[in-house]
Amino acid sequence: MQFAGFTLRNNLFVAPMAGVTDRPFRQLCKKLGAGVAVSEMVTSNSLLYGSEKTRRRADHTGEVDPISVQIAGADPAMMAEAAKFNADNGAQIIDINMGCPAKKVCNVMAGSALMQDEPLVARILEAVVKAVPDTPVTLKFRTGWNRANKNAPTIARIAEESGIRAIAIHGRTRADQYMGEAEYDTIAHVKTLVNIPVIANGDIGSPQKAKHVLDYTGADGVMIGRAAQGRPWIFREIEHFLATGELLPPPLVSEIHQVCREHLADLYAFYGDDRGVKIARKHISWYTKGLVGSAAFRRAMNQIPDIPAQLAAVDDFFGQLAEAGARLSYEHERAPHAEYPQELAA
Repeated sequence: MQFAGFTLRNNLFVAPMAGVTDRPFRQLCKKLGAGVAVSEMVTSNSLLYGSEKTRRRADHTGEVDPISVQIAGADPAMMAEAAKFNADNGAQIIDINMGCPAKKVCNVMAGSALMQDEPLVARILEAVVKAVPDTPVTLKFRTGWNRANKNAPTIARIAEESGIRAIAIHGRTRADQYMGEAEYDTIAHVKTLVNIPVIANGDIGSPQKAKHVLDYTGADGVMIGRAAQGRPWIFREIEHFLATGELLPPPLVSEIHQVCREHLADLYAFYGDDRGVKIARKHISWYTKGLVGSAAFRRAMNQIPDIPAQLAAVDDFFGQLAEAGARLSYEHERAPHAEYPQELAA
């Protein structure tokens, strides 16, 4: 796929997720089939550029191209400054956040709250594009502020006119948060209105669903968020299905163990021992959720204080699964991804 001046391996994107799409996760998803992985959002407040959290979020050492960094804020001048700062520090694509529904973001008129103020949207987009003339700028937003005000078509036109190179649309309004089911009619309508790439996002949790959304909306690509948590191989599954029409077999327990182990090693190296153990807990939870016996394992995992004990517990859990037999049934707790196979080869 040709995207913002880059030739991508495919049209599969990792959605920016706060606290999730750090460098280790982005690298893993790219390794397992994603064409682009967008960073978790970086503040536009220059006072925070020197903070440890911001420096870590802007760390792209060794990351496979293209490097896409998402910035968030509500002031055109500050957003322009943030775009230039990140472009000067390795960002090859600047993505603007107008999709986050979190209260702490919307309460300062950033994220999806910006969709209420279309003139301000135009000023921000124009300022950012002007600030980084040699760096492509993309935009992520929702279908609207609420269901009575679905203004994604207007925002899309403003984006194209402002020089935005591509847009990603989550099929929910800000008021919807992550509740209910994503709707794709608005995305399909937007696709007919603009000549820049449109990426569809929301509730894409299987190869079949990815193909359906691409066919239904006419979108140029799909963006995967929550479905990739604990299942980063979803990108190779979708890539294979779109290319061949065939489903790959689910991963072996041994591979899940290996992927988890390698991910944990990267987290420890990236965050340090103490922080790394804490960050690793949620990823271990996602990797094991739905597997037999995982609920009790996750409760115990949250009490483990150090790396050796954490790794030993992970090895023991997957070792017991591998000894359980050739086929392993999922527990019902994996319901959020109902299309995921109910059995896993060991």
